[in-house]
Amino acid sequence: MQNLRVKILKALYKLSPFSLKGDLTFEEDDINVSISCVINFYGRINLLEGILYSLASQNLPKEDFEVILIEDRGGTKEGKIIAEKLSDRLSIKYYALSENFGVMGYSRNFGLSKAKGEFVLFLDDDTVILQNDFLSKLLRIFRTTNADAIIPHGNASFVLIKGRYDFHDPYYPTNRCMAYRRNVLKELGGFVSEIIGQEDVEFVIRYISSGKTFIQSKEIEYYHPPLITNKISKAAAVGMSFAKLKKRYPFIIWLMLLLNGSRYLPLLLLPLKTKWKMQGKFSLGFLIGIIYSITKQKVNYS
Repeated sequence: MQNLRVKILKALYKLSPFSLKGDLTFEEDDINVSISCVINFYGRINLLEGILYSLASQNLPKEDFEVILIEDRGGTKEGKIIAEKLSDRLSIKYYALSENFGVMGYSRNFGLSKAKGEFVLFLDDDTVILQNDFLSKLLRIFRTTNADAIIPHGNASFVLIKGRYDFHDPYYPTNRCMAYRRNVLKELGGFVSEIIGQEDVEFVIRYISSGKTFIQSKEIEYYHPPLITNKISKAAAVGMSFAKLKKRYPFIIWLMLLLNGSRYLPLLLLPLKTKWKMQGKFSLGFLIGIIYSITKQKVNYS
């Protein structure tokens, strides 16, 4: 199914070309490390500590990679403290956003603008890496292949949820754990800054349309909670931001994006599994956001 979607998208791009540029303008390249690990977060220091200690335990020399922390909503004292606490074990930089709170497209671009690595690894604060050779293996795969990007194998982490359910795709190109060559991100202009969530979904549209390819690697893996939809308002905000992409895309591709976000709506009629319920709730919120955008209403979310 995924290969079919890729073929359809490439065919549509040939019929109706559009700009592949995101909103980030890169400054002059100043690459001084191999890998930049970019983590966007707000609070949840107990979760953040987990991924930071995983990175601190890597067998790749500290000098070969950096950690960029971007904390939303002006930052917290605790966020700054954990960065200082691990500064002797990691080459770590901490930044607090002063504007555009809760907008992941902007936050990812901000972190990317601070990265100095030849390769960029996006991580979430609740991503779990158990392999102490994860970064060294990632670097080797990039060095020995022509990969534009590498997707590690994803596994469901059940720390934050009661019912156990897995991802719908262990190799989905998501920013919870996804690595790109810096020059590819530069060529595509990073992310669309106004997107509130699922900024990686929009980016993949441009990435695939450009002819870039992924390598799926079984050698490196991570754990992350599967989709959890507690508040429909957040999904609605995502739907609203995707609806606003109409000015960027040909109508058929824009419509495909909206249908993609709404595709799990029928699962609400079959709430037999927690996974289906979460997916259905997200699609419902996403669709509500589209309607709100069309009717010029606002969505309140946190």
